[in-house]
Amino acid sequence: MLSGMRVCVPSAVALFGSLCHGCRSWARSLSFRSFSWSPRKISRWNSQDSIDLPPAENPRILITGGLGQLGVGLAEILRKQYGTENVILSDIKKPPPEVCRSGPFVYADVLDYKNLRELVVNNRITWLVHYSALLSVVGEANVALARKINITGLHNVLDLALESCLRLFVPSTIGAFGPSSPRDPAPDLCVQRPRTIYGVSKVHGELMGEYLHHKYGLDFRCLRYPGVISANTQPGGGTTDYAVQIFHDALSTGHHECYLRADTRLPMMHVGDCHRATVEFMQAPECQLSLRTYNIDAMSFTPEEVATEIRKHLPHLKVTYNPDSVRQTIADSWPVRFDDSNARRDWGWKSTYGLEELVSDMLSSIRDKRTNAGLPVS
Repeated sequence: MLSGMRVCVPSAVALFGSLCHGCRSWARSLSFRSFSWSPRKISRWNSQDSIDLPPAENPRILITGGLGQLGVGLAEILRKQYGTENVILSDIKKPPPEVCRSGPFVYADVLDYKNLRELVVNNRITWLVHYSALLSVVGEANVALARKINITGLHNVLDLALESCLRLFVPSTIGAFGPSSPRDPAPDLCVQRPRTIYGVSKVHGELMGEYLHHKYGLDFRCLRYPGVISANTQPGGGTTDYAVQIFHDALSTGHHECYLRADTRLPMMHVGDCHRATVEFMQAPECQLSLRTYNIDAMSFTPEEVATEIRKHLPHLKVTYNPDSVRQTIADSWPVRFDDSNARRDWGWKSTYGLEELVSDMLSSIRDKRTNAGLPVS
């Protein structure tokens, strides 16, 4: 048992250990929420007698760090599938009015275990999506805070998921790899050795989740995201954020100064593919999963390649290059391509956006947003 683990129910662990992962997850979602643990009831679950089970329910989902790049969009998709009231966004920041109107929002600090536990218990949460983290560049500027949020916050979520038998999703990242990792392509299982606190914390999360899965049956799920490109949120301090900013600059000023070299190739993904991968992975039966952490891939490009594609729509775009030493060093340590063959085989992952589709969608979406806001369009 981990030091500091709040609660573990040995009888429950023993029970679920006798089931396959998929059945264990299914039984957990029913039994922990519908039954108290007594020897008599455990004996009945372990017996060969047939039992009447409650009908399947929609999951009750809590998203931490919900006001970051991904939370609001994922909540919108999940609410369409499972009902608005079944998906709760949370963050430590005040949400904009449109987020409050779209569905439930609560304050949640991932460093406050008691608060998180109350939210899970009071709202009958069964799935938890843990998006709270400081990204690569911001984390390097404040290592102590990144360690608190990315590692201490993660441990709170892991403990809570184990205690409450949640299906837990924690994203990992391209940043979980380092300069000694295979770069083209990077497989799911290889040497990682990242050199940022962001990457170190993500590898720590991958390994802790896998450990708790194998030792205690935690339904831990993790995807390594490439750089995610979205028109709905502003860049948030990541090394790949140039690939978002360049679209805003192309439509506002017609000039983008890139902090990476023109030939820096990195894996990228449209936010629509990212959300779809997350939902499909969370919905996949546990018995289909051969891994707890998977790469997902869509495309890889350089700053010059995305600029060239944008110029097909906006020929006036000018790009200058002024590499930032911190960001360039980080990017040079990351893979240029992901091998996601295991995700394709195990749960049917397949991307839909290539570079051409991504550029068209981003320009159209940002142009519409600027026009609706009364801002000039270059």
